[in-house]
Amino acid sequence: MIDRRRFLQALVSLGVVAAVPARAQLNERPRFSKNPFSLGVASGYPQPAGFTLWTRLAPLPEVPGGGMAPEIVPVTWEVAHDEVFRDVVASGTAYATPQWAHSVHIEVSGLQANRQYWYRFAAGGARTQPARARTLPTLQSRPTRLRFALASCQHYEQGYFNAYQYITTDEPDLVFHVGDYIYESSWGRELVRRHNIPEPVTLEDYRIRYAQYKTDPDLQAAHAACPWLATWDDHEVENDYAGDRSENLDAPEWFLARRAAAYKAWYEHMPAPRSMVPLGPYARIYTRASFGNLASFFVLDDRQYRSPQACPRPGRGGSNTVDVAACADLADPKRTMLGAAQEQWLEAQLAGSRARWNFIVQQTPMAQFDQKPGPGRAAWTDGWDGYPAARKKLLDFVASKKIANPVVLGGDVHSFNVNHLKLDFDDPASPIVASEIIGTSITAQAWPQERLAPLLADNPHMTFSDGRYRGYARFDLSRERLSADLRAMESVQRRDAACNTLASFAVEDGRPGAVKTSA
Repeated sequence: MIDRRRFLQALVSLGVVAAVPARAQLNERPRFSKNPFSLGVASGYPQPAGFTLWTRLAPLPEVPGGGMAPEIVPVTWEVAHDEVFRDVVASGTAYATPQWAHSVHIEVSGLQANRQYWYRFAAGGARTQPARARTLPTLQSRPTRLRFALASCQHYEQGYFNAYQYITTDEPDLVFHVGDYIYESSWGRELVRRHNIPEPVTLEDYRIRYAQYKTDPDLQAAHAACPWLATWDDHEVENDYAGDRSENLDAPEWFLARRAAAYKAWYEHMPAPRSMVPLGPYARIYTRASFGNLASFFVLDDRQYRSPQACPRPGRGGSNTVDVAACADLADPKRTMLGAAQEQWLEAQLAGSRARWNFIVQQTPMAQFDQKPGPGRAAWTDGWDGYPAARKKLLDFVASKKIANPVVLGGDVHSFNVNHLKLDFDDPASPIVASEIIGTSITAQAWPQERLAPLLADNPHMTFSDGRYRGYARFDLSRERLSADLRAMESVQRRDAACNTLASFAVEDGRPGAVKTSA
């Protein structure tokens, strides 16, 4: 059991709660020497009647407090049918407080379904540029087209976020970000820029890290282009953490306090609804979004509730690559990736879905990946390979309930992967249950292709794997087909680098398994 007194002391020491509550005064006429909206704006988590809007006041974004005085500041907001705001349909005033880093979350409701809107914020004489949001079609509607993008793994030091230039140009209806929005650690080669503080631990540390990332102009433009839905992975807190277990085996009460700081900073910098406000080190962020009866998206959290990784390295937590035959704990049916409550929620949501296409949007690859050439098998324990019983339970459910057109989307491994998901990956005759498409990283570096390519012969269900490029995945969905373009940056060392389609795949309605349509 966690010692409550030590846990509360850790929360105070990491800045998650103040030792003595401060009384912030209202400043109704703030004045700023620099742009207070330096981190941009964002919309997210759309519904048929509305969406969540976000901004944060930070005239000096990379210093503690964002350069704001410890006072409450009114922020006005408007939503309009047009870019010049002649036809304003919703407006109001929110109050940015120091307790939440002067971030603002507006849950707009009462809007028309399935249409584009424009929004903006103002404070202290400063005003943001107009940005776009959209509402979703109603569940009863029958939309015929949807375009969305999949992004993950954006290490600030390892490259510019220029892939977002092309996501913005694509004009997607939605962007899904599946984790590692920030990186807590510095590593890699040929770095193009630097983190401005050491590895974050306190709440203020994480706020500064998010602020630095969100100053990137390409990231800001992509947020302003359309609504996002996001989930976190490990680097939003610490590499390879699992539930309350630190990779470094830190004291549980101290690590949970660090996790609380990281979760709060995540919320303060995302267009997330109030239902996702963290309660200390806990926050429910798994959710569902439906685009009429065309598609349902189930966005999962496979970090907060998972069992610790099996067979870690001696004296360490976190991931390991293990000989499957030598790690009996891998097969333990009690080990979970999603936790019991989230598993039950997902099964109920999938079973009740009437959508033509059903997308499971999560962090890590689900397909088996044998990393040992020849006889035997080696598995990396941080992905679903480390939780094979939980994976089989989920795929058994999808198969037995005949879920319509199941597609798994993920990231984490910094490579493009297109996989067939099976109940038995070792049996070539085992039927395909679902399709899986993994997007590469925005910037984070990957294994050399020379290391990946020789392993494909032992993984025939992996129909494509390429870690040479940074980029994203673009999807066009109709009632008859899902088309996926793997979009590869020529470089992330230059902001003006070109982006090309590396390969394209399609999944046909009623036929699981992605088929390559162009090289």
